[in-house]
Amino acid sequence: MKHLLIALALALPGMAMAAGGGGTAYKFDPDLGNEPSLQRGAAAFMNYCSGCHSMGLLRYNRLAADLGIPEDLLQENLMFTSDKVGAQINSAMIPASAKWFGKQPPDLTLTARARGDDWVYSFLKTFYVEEGRPNGVNNLTLPGASMPHVLGGLQGWQKLKPAEEGEEHAEAGGHGASHAPEFEVLEEGVLSAKEYDGLVADITNFMVYAAEPVKIKRKEIGTLVILYLMLFTFVAYLLKREFWKDVH
Repeated sequence: MKHLLIALALALPGMAMAAGGGGTAYKFDPDLGNEPSLQRGAAAFMNYCSGCHSMGLLRYNRLAADLGIPEDLLQENLMFTSDKVGAQINSAMIPASAKWFGKQPPDLTLTARARGDDWVYSFLKTFYVEEGRPNGVNNLTLPGASMPHVLGGLQGWQKLKPAEEGEEHAEAGGHGASHAPEFEVLEEGVLSAKEYDGLVADITNFMVYAAEPVKIKRKEIGTLVILYLMLFTFVAYLLKREFWKDVH
């Protein structure tokens, strides 16, 4: 049993790195307390991502309750695949249409936990034009991805600058969080670079929330538990002093 625990302890760091997605181009710091960001991220996801991808482990009414979205606004602006607020967030794509991509686009509910928030943020920022690809683009974070750049009109179109001598690109494991890739802008998008970064941050923030909706409440409860334990420890100490004050 002891050897098993030691083996698990040694394996956990590697498992955590694998779940985080390995070498990502950009770092991202989620802010689950930023409700406006989560609301904007939910709207962007529903408008640009839910046509192909589902979030089957999350329901519309849970999303609305957690993010402070009134039910009428939810139904009017965010519900495209169901008219029931208790329904799961399913993709609008019918299975027959998935052949365009080679297979059914994956459910994204747990992607931020499985891949890591840095990975999601980097993926949305590192599409680049590449001739010969089915959709005309490739992705530095997930090389060979069959997904088109659905946010290309907003970000614009860019190509990857050739690697310097002695360097390798992310698909070969060269670019890490400390070395952001370099792109050359081919065509400007509707959004400025700063605005697009904000949009990607909102979507990533929302996906981090979706992967573990209870996380915010869990942290709040954890704080209360710690405060309770501190108070209980103080009271227990006072009781101990009172019970033992006459013992010599």
